[in-house]
Amino acid sequence: MRINDLVGETTEYDKKLKVKLRKPKSWCKSISAFANTLGGALIFGISDENEIIGLDNPVKDAEKISEIIKTKLNPIPEFKMSFRKVEDNILIILEVFKGDETPYYYYNDGSLEAYIRIGNESVKASPTELQRLVLRGRNKSYDSQKSMYKIRDYSFSKLRERYKKWTGYSFDEKNLISFGLADEEGYLTIAGSLIVDDSPVHHSRLFCTRWNGLNKSSGVLDALDEAEYEGSVINLWRKTHTLACGMKATFYLINT
Repeated sequence: MRINDLVGETTEYDKKLKVKLRKPKSWCKSISAFANTLGGALIFGISDENEIIGLDNPVKDAEKISEIIKTKLNPIPEFKMSFRKVEDNILIILEVFKGDETPYYYYNDGSLEAYIRIGNESVKASPTELQRLVLRGRNKSYDSQKSMYKIRDYSFSKLRERYKKWTGYSFDEKNLISFGLADEEGYLTIAGSLIVDDSPVHHSRLFCTRWNGLNKSSGVLDALDEAEYEGSVINLWRKTHTLACGMKATFYLINT
């Protein structure tokens, strides 16, 4: 029997020959990675050469796995553990579900480490990836975060004009909060700072490229035209809407 017959594709599982009690990080980091990413399964009893060896005492190993997860993972991810008999060998399959309370940390010698799944590896989350996990755990997105800019210093005349044209209604001040453009303390969110008339986010740009033919695979690799725009999202929408009319274009919005 192949491993894929047990659990699926490479990204979705990790395999371990034994339950290493003295070095739990070797397999706990995979649990953290699965919970922080898309979920997956950890199989105990398979060698690095994909040979099914089995476990000598699977019942005791299962108890130790549960105990270590409870003491080494914070918060404790949701998981399901089962035994699988393959010929005369017993495997433990630990299914870890994608979590909502990210990041899921592994507690190691007084420090907390979070892991993510990249391909068939469980790697330590970078500061940027860790921030994304924190936001996901709080059910927040990057553009909903509070900026350093205050509402009183900026205007939304372009947004008001487009809102009136699109809906027929006037844009009310309270819409700024309900639309997620500002908070109740009077500060713009990241989204709000990108939409104001004169956006203070100068590193936010839109790159547009016009290619020959209907797609980039027409055999001609050179672009016919390209342009770079910056400023309010409303202005970017207007410029790219005009540019896109009657031509094939590719757009990249960069905000770093």
